[in-house]
Amino acid sequence: MRADYKYRAFISYSHKDEKWASWLHRALETYRVPKYLVGQDTAFGKVPDKLGKVFRDREELSSAHSLGNELEQALAESACQIVICSPNAARSHWTNEEIKAYKRLGRENRIFCLIVGGEPYASGNPETAEDECFPEAVRFRAGPDGELTDQPSEPIAADARAQGDGKQNAKLKLISGMLGVGFDNLKQREHQRKQRRMLAITAAASIGMVFTSGLAGFAVIQKNEAERQRERAQIEAETARQTTQFMVGLFEVSDPSEALGNTITARQILDKGAERIEEELGDQPEIQATLMDTMGTVYTSLGLYDAAIPLVARSVERRRSIFGNRHPAVAQSLNHLGEVQIRKAEYEAAEQNLREALAVRRDQLGDESPEVAETLMALAVVFAKTGEYAAAEPLIRESLEIRRALFGESHPDVADSLEELGLNQFDQGNFDQAIPILREAVAMRRATQGTLHPDLSEAINNLAFVMEEAGDLDEAEALYLEALSMERRLYEDEHPAIAVALSNVAYIYGVQGKYDAALPIYEELIAVQKSLLGDRHPDVATLMHNLAFLRYQTGDREGAMTLEADVIDMRREVLGEQHPEVAKSLNTIAMWAMEDGEFETAEAMLRDAVEINKGVHGEAHPDVASSMTLLASCLVAQERFDEAYELAGGAREMFADALPDGHWRTAVAANTEGAALAGLRRFAEAEGLLVESYTVLSNDASAIPMFVNQASERLVSLYEAWGKPEKAAEILPLSGGD
Repeated sequence: MRADYKYRAFISYSHKDEKWASWLHRALETYRVPKYLVGQDTAFGKVPDKLGKVFRDREELSSAHSLGNELEQALAESACQIVICSPNAARSHWTNEEIKAYKRLGRENRIFCLIVGGEPYASGNPETAEDECFPEAVRFRAGPDGELTDQPSEPIAADARAQGDGKQNAKLKLISGMLGVGFDNLKQREHQRKQRRMLAITAAASIGMVFTSGLAGFAVIQKNEAERQRERAQIEAETARQTTQFMVGLFEVSDPSEALGNTITARQILDKGAERIEEELGDQPEIQATLMDTMGTVYTSLGLYDAAIPLVARSVERRRSIFGNRHPAVAQSLNHLGEVQIRKAEYEAAEQNLREALAVRRDQLGDESPEVAETLMALAVVFAKTGEYAAAEPLIRESLEIRRALFGESHPDVADSLEELGLNQFDQGNFDQAIPILREAVAMRRATQGTLHPDLSEAINNLAFVMEEAGDLDEAEALYLEALSMERRLYEDEHPAIAVALSNVAYIYGVQGKYDAALPIYEELIAVQKSLLGDRHPDVATLMHNLAFLRYQTGDREGAMTLEADVIDMRREVLGEQHPEVAKSLNTIAMWAMEDGEFETAEAMLRDAVEINKGVHGEAHPDVASSMTLLASCLVAQERFDEAYELAGGAREMFADALPDGHWRTAVAANTEGAALAGLRRFAEAEGLLVESYTVLSNDASAIPMFVNQASERLVSLYEAWGKPEKAAEILPLSGGD
């Protein structure tokens, strides 16, 4: 971003979309850029540690006749513009005017769209015109005079709708465009921070302890009615007795005489119990609700979230029907449901349930109760997961104050709040505050929970993550390995906690270039995920795709090719033949095939990839351009220069229309176009493209090294074919030549 820009972005929106604008404003201003990207050179300057200030107007302009000097100035001082697109925005005069004003500044390629509702280009059909989400100024290009033309535009858009990218991926896509870095670079780090463990589940607790604590919330809050209290006590005693009887009967299935010699797993016992709750306890709703909530907790502790959610949701409804909406027992189940939904990344549903739980608990139990502290923490995690770090901080601090007042300075619950506060400070870029807070949390857990405890491994993992981002890779590695060792002793091999720990270790090895050490870790990770998700799950395919890259990096080309071929088969089977992930795998294996000289095989794959991407995205899209660029390279290698020149030129134009100026992907296409021109012996034309593209690629840290090397080699080849060996010699040292 130029030094003279005051704002990183200007948000344009209809004031009917105020909620979206408020969320985006907070999410951008509090976003902390991954440490390893900070300082890298891009087309928009060096990557900062924070995005900086974002402008959002707050005044309705219905009575105004123009944007006004303040808004005009803010637009001029903004490095990019983000348009929140919805039917409201499409009908907003002032949103349209802001877009036109920004285009008149000559920055049409720095406008990004965030789709939050409606449909793009729906206005082309009278039956769907009301659903149009793009303002007119987004849909059409601006002319030299700054006025809109009838030429359609192809805006750079992120889709926050559930059926699109989703809220969080859309945010990251916007940020990648604003910074000029790859989306994958940002997304990768979002997965590194381990999910916080919020449910305090003690595996060694007896059945009686579990259910006694679960029943504690049923006490009727009418203390002056002694008789009713006595009746209630009798009901609770009977409930506890029948609950225990139910559980004893449930576990009888593990008796060899009942199992008939078959091994009975914990999952089978739980599934049988869930069935019995529905079938046998319909006339005892209190017991039914208690068992549903408690067994949901057990499912959650085992990482079986899909089984937990419907059970806990039914517990909420049963308790509503018994006690009404304003009862602690209802809040307990709502809180539990919200926590499980966080683990499933269902953040909007989680926030709704947790807000209701918090309101009930404040009203019924008081502002300084441990239950209120619990819900505050869970709600803070929702905000952290959605990038609203500033909104999360006061919730964490309130929870910490409550817990310190209740439990003193050294207690596991205090450590939990400290840990989340440390991560929050880290998320906001405050390393100096984050590290000592997290060290304190780790020390407190060691002192209060011993040397082998799930919460301790969690705390160690989080400290490792922050140390990694701070650049202390040696300490990060030691901490990650300690956490993994602890997780292996705490859990069975096939557990989500093991998967996360393995992922962290594999990543730190990769960052340090310890590829041989990373390989077995990655292979174990895939085995764990297969056991959790199934052999043919899309996430498993993604992990296998990453492992294939790792194998290729270590020189196992045959192993990489075989594995990526399996990935293609899986993606075709699970996602369908015409899915963009299939196209990505085809692109990958085709690149490797070209390096092995298998050009005919590569060409067939790349033509398939082009057609898949066109079918999914239309004729003009960056993914289409990527496959076309690779296909053009394949044709250059086969000396089919005319066809290669046409393909590469078309790809370059697609990239230029869709991506910011100076993007490395545009440079790759231009470089391939230049290689085709060199093959046609149009040396002077080729030189301009090859020199310019090589300069862009060699100065962009986010560019794939293979393409940087290819660019230098092509420039050397040009000068050698042109009879300019002195020019070639200038490039040779940079390209690794002799």
